[in-house]
Amino acid sequence: MSEPDPRDGLVDHLPALRAFALSLTRNGATADDMVQDTVVKAWTNIDKFKPGTNMRAWLFTILRNTYYSSRRKLNREVADVDGVFAGSVSVKPDHDGRMQLADFKKAFETLPDEQREALVLVGAAGFTYEEAAETCGVAIGTIKSRANRGRARLAELLELEDGGVTELTDNATMAVVAGSPEVNR
Repeated sequence: MSEPDPRDGLVDHLPALRAFALSLTRNGATADDMVQDTVVKAWTNIDKFKPGTNMRAWLFTILRNTYYSSRRKLNREVADVDGVFAGSVSVKPDHDGRMQLADFKKAFETLPDEQREALVLVGAAGFTYEEAAETCGVAIGTIKSRANRGRARLAELLELEDGGVTELTDNATMAVVAGSPEVNR
């Protein structure tokens, strides 16, 4: 005569498992999830159950271990309901920066030589307007005008909105477009 399948007895223990899960979690929905996880784990590992031993104790042990594993996992997780934390650690794909830089280079090359020179000196190289004017042998106002016209034309070519965020990855490029000295020199 063959022994009865232990799976047949799982259903008999569901009310006791739910009561135990409720005592641990104090939340009906979470308790139901834990009972379900316990039954799935017991079902898939039924070969590890020793017939003739206490099925309820075995199930309670699985439930208890599931509960404490979930608690340990919760301690490692960060509650981020609004997505603020996730937004601060996310990384843009590498190809976005390369594509934007390629667009910038193409637009930059269409500028007249004088505007490119002014933008490189004032923006990328970090020269003051006075230093750039002296280097080019022109008046300060001329350098300011060239840089301003170059920035305006770049913004137009790159379809940048006034006050919009420029998401270029290269600090020198950002400095040229923004009109401020390079960030990391």
